[in-house]
Amino acid sequence: MSHSRSSGNKKVASSFLVCSEHLPESANKSSQKSRSRSAGNQSESGSNNPNYDSESSIESARPVSVSVALSGMQDKITGVHDKFGKGQSSMKGLRHQSCTPFYCDESASESCNKGTTVRVEFGDATTVADSSGGHTISQSFPHTYGQRLAHFIRATSKVPGAQIISTHPAMRVGLVFCGRQSPGGHNVVWGLHEALKIHNPKSTLLGFLGGSEGLFAQKTLEITDDVLATYKNQGGYDLLGRTKDQIRTTEQVNSAMAACKALKLDGLIIVGGVTSNTDAAQLAETFAEAKCFTKVVGVPVTLNGDLKNQFVEANVGFDTICKVNSQLISNVCTDALSAEKVILGEEVTASKLTIFDLTKQICDAVQARAEQEKYHGVILLPEGLIESIPEIYALLQEIHILLRQGVSVDNISMQLSPWASALFEFLPPFIRKQLVLHPESDDSAQLSQIETEKLLAELVEAEMNKRQKEGSYKGKKFNAICHFFGYQARGSLPSKFDCDYAYVVGHICYHILAANLNGYMATVTNMKNPCNKWRCGAAPITAMLSIKNDGCGSRAMTIGKPLLHPATVDLRGKVYGVLRESARKLLLDDVYRNPGPLQFDGPGADSRVVSLYVEDLDYMGRIQEFNEYLENVRGIVKPGCSQDVLKAALSAMLSVTNVLSIMSSSPSNASEYRRTDCILQHYRLPSPLSFLKLSLQSNMGYTKGLFSAITRDGEPLVKKLAAVSVFGVLPGAMIASLIYSPPDFVYNKNTSPKSPK
Repeated sequence: MSHSRSSGNKKVASSFLVCSEHLPESANKSSQKSRSRSAGNQSESGSNNPNYDSESSIESARPVSVSVALSGMQDKITGVHDKFGKGQSSMKGLRHQSCTPFYCDESASESCNKGTTVRVEFGDATTVADSSGGHTISQSFPHTYGQRLAHFIRATSKVPGAQIISTHPAMRVGLVFCGRQSPGGHNVVWGLHEALKIHNPKSTLLGFLGGSEGLFAQKTLEITDDVLATYKNQGGYDLLGRTKDQIRTTEQVNSAMAACKALKLDGLIIVGGVTSNTDAAQLAETFAEAKCFTKVVGVPVTLNGDLKNQFVEANVGFDTICKVNSQLISNVCTDALSAEKVILGEEVTASKLTIFDLTKQICDAVQARAEQEKYHGVILLPEGLIESIPEIYALLQEIHILLRQGVSVDNISMQLSPWASALFEFLPPFIRKQLVLHPESDDSAQLSQIETEKLLAELVEAEMNKRQKEGSYKGKKFNAICHFFGYQARGSLPSKFDCDYAYVVGHICYHILAANLNGYMATVTNMKNPCNKWRCGAAPITAMLSIKNDGCGSRAMTIGKPLLHPATVDLRGKVYGVLRESARKLLLDDVYRNPGPLQFDGPGADSRVVSLYVEDLDYMGRIQEFNEYLENVRGIVKPGCSQDVLKAALSAMLSVTNVLSIMSSSPSNASEYRRTDCILQHYRLPSPLSFLKLSLQSNMGYTKGLFSAITRDGEPLVKKLAAVSVFGVLPGAMIASLIYSPPDFVYNKNTSPKSPK
């Protein structure tokens, strides 16, 4: 369903857009090739397409990108791009003969189509990022906490300890759409169905109709080739549908377990976002405790893109949402000959900006552009902005408490505290009606129903009129047209990236079940690279959980509970830094481009969101690199090595252990370490980890390095001491004192360094 809001047909001076996604790297402008769906007498767009064939379920004009391989740390995935010929059936078109549904060596195509042997490599036992909540999480999830990572690799890969999954008995697997509809969801079903049938044609995939409600009521649809024929590479969740995304209460969990037992399911796949996968973790723990044989697997599919952590680089659907919204926004920019101002909820929260601060910021931006004779512009607002404004957030919390207590909407204002009541009455009537709507299942406000853009437009217009009367603003009268891009992209055709990603995680789900794993999420890493370099595996959902001990954010009712919390924009991160570097230019200059519609072939087809490239989230690759360093240490420090080598290793390890213990003990200490790292950079000192890396080079390196550190001319004393400490001359405690209390001296790069007196 497409939904938009407009304030009228006034001449555009400024456009307020509400959008919950970041702008991606834009593709080159190109026309999109049409596609159609036909099922019985149903058809969508395509009758005007000269290449459209009414006998084909999916028209021949659109090339389909299909990822057809599973990858381990050194294995490859292949993306197959092929145009369909006219008159082909959907199955012939979508399952091209050169497409090997797992490993893609052409010489192995025949054997792969008959069934693929996969090796699973288990890594170390997992923990949680915030160790302060580790004990609570381990107590809440005794059966599924601390499970090991899993990597799926070729059977021919020579990895010590990796196990071959050689037997593939028939499985009965259920799949449920629990989250909001997101482009690519249907390809998860397709990938899972293909994997099941490839490895054992007797396997069965059941889809639950109507989301979690269908799961509780045991309403199923058996997924077959014919059922899937018109849904491959299609948007929406209309194959199965969805209802409220919640499997949380005792009654709901018991109903889900009863359904799995009654249907004799070997596995239950939960497709959704943060809330749905939190429920999946709890469901997996409950099933394990009750000795239910059904294994639970989560899939990160959400249009919000907020299910991100050290194991999950991206969410299925987010790439599509970014590209579709970029087109919509750029159309408005073109219409307005526009510049852009982007307001982030995280900035508002961090700076504790009030609604009046935001109004002033926008008015100042409008006035600054007016002084350059620019009476046009576009302001981008995130959907969740309203919850980031401190006084509005506090007001919402009071309202939600009263609603849960059964207070009627008409009596809400009288039951509020004096300050909250005053703010509530200050707001326009249409906003008051929207604020008293019942919260979502995750206790957040119904953000898509709160017209934040209209509220700010009214406040900005009032302030600009006031400035004009006072004479501080001498430009033209301010007018705004509001748009809301909350629904337009949800049912979009998935991008080429999301088609590949969703299909691959569908295959991974099968291998998680084949490895008899419970409470895991299908993961793909190294996604900034082409799909033939992706790494596929699985991570325990419990390793992604954390505990919030404050009331910030939209889920105040979950304080102290282990949850998957939505990822927010890191205001110290690289992506935000890129945005801030261009903020002034975006505000005052007319900088914009129009990427056009989604591209599936040619220039722009392989573009991805900028964050994948900028953030460089190869977490598992770094874990592997760290393990290699540890192996190097074991290879050097053996019985028989010299005393100097042993002392150097102990000193370096003690130093690193001390620093890492401080960093991992609490978030506040981690912040202190980041401050210390800035001090180290100020004094041009390498970090402790750099010292360790230096010490691992070679035995000969120790002697040379120690001599160089002592005889280094013109260096500050602190740098000499730090360098010498690597080689065992100073104990770890003294290293820590050097790091955290550097001597008082001034180092000017244009003058020789001065040592402290």
